[in-house]
Amino acid sequence: MKRIEVVSGITDTRALTKRNYLKSLGFPVKEVSLADVYTIDAELPQEELRGIASMLTNPVFQRNNLDSKITPPSFDYAVETGFLPGVTDNIGSTARETVEDSLGRHFEGQTVHTSELMFLSGVSGEQAIEIAASLANPIIQRTRIKSRQEFEKDNGMEAVVPRVRLQEQPKADLVDLLNASDEELTAIGKQGIANPDGFRRGPLALDLTYMHAIKNYFAKLGRNPTDVELESLAQTWSEHCHHTIFADAMDEIQDGLFRHFIKRATNEIRRLRGRNDICVSVFTDNSGAIVFDEEYLVTHKVETHNSPSALDPFGGAITGIVGVNRDAIGFGLGALPIINVYGYCFGIPTDETPLYKGKNKTQKI
Repeated sequence: MKRIEVVSGITDTRALTKRNYLKSLGFPVKEVSLADVYTIDAELPQEELRGIASMLTNPVFQRNNLDSKITPPSFDYAVETGFLPGVTDNIGSTARETVEDSLGRHFEGQTVHTSELMFLSGVSGEQAIEIAASLANPIIQRTRIKSRQEFEKDNGMEAVVPRVRLQEQPKADLVDLLNASDEELTAIGKQGIANPDGFRRGPLALDLTYMHAIKNYFAKLGRNPTDVELESLAQTWSEHCHHTIFADAMDEIQDGLFRHFIKRATNEIRRLRGRNDICVSVFTDNSGAIVFDEEYLVTHKVETHNSPSALDPFGGAITGIVGVNRDAIGFGLGALPIINVYGYCFGIPTDETPLYKGKNKTQKI
């Protein structure tokens, strides 16, 4: 493993922004400096590493530590933030592809991992811990903190490769689904699988109907599901992936809202229009497309679980505007995005009929 650290030789506006943000939170930060870190998880000769470091460094205003040690500025604590094992590292993936193109050979798996090293002056150890917590998302990121003395003693931060390591094989006896009562099935669906100590891992978002379906399936196999199998089924049946609400029967609409009101209606309109149908692609590609003129098509996409703004959500927790842009761009061999459309709703805006989430008119919306 080899760490390539890249620092700016001029004023780094990212560092200034972080410093101002931390000051606004009440931290007595005097200075903030940053280094972009690329950890190379491959055996490469020094000459190739030198070429890679050169590609990752802008020679006009940046320098790296491959041939000469970078002396960090005066600081009290160093905080490094990187991704947890299994989390997609987009910058690292792009850097790996760049390395592969340059060297003319392919590497298996994620070879380049990125992280950010931040040097803080004017703060205590406890404050450094609070700062690390405020700037990182623990769901997808990891942090390491060292005092100046520890940093100098260890000659910097150690190279870390966030590999996924499975410590044990999934066990079917964690989930005794075949002998579970309806009460226990409901608890598993709402609160998650129980570990040996009784702590539940988190909701599977599966109601009793789905839990019965899973139980009956594995009863035919003559065994319990493993915890991984049950988690996988919950993920596959989730609203995000399966559009469960849209697909489910509702009152007299047995084929579900999507098939009945959207897909069926669209197909019927297209059939009635015949040769005048302007639709080129519907329900097949990443997004739909209609005829604009003899040369161009227009692609358009909405999401059933879109966020109500064009802001990228923290940590990618929800689809946000990302999915609609990605799918429009991904039509055919590629389309050019030109505009985002704000606002998408069903129903009559002036209708003031009260709506409720819970049964018996509880949880008024």
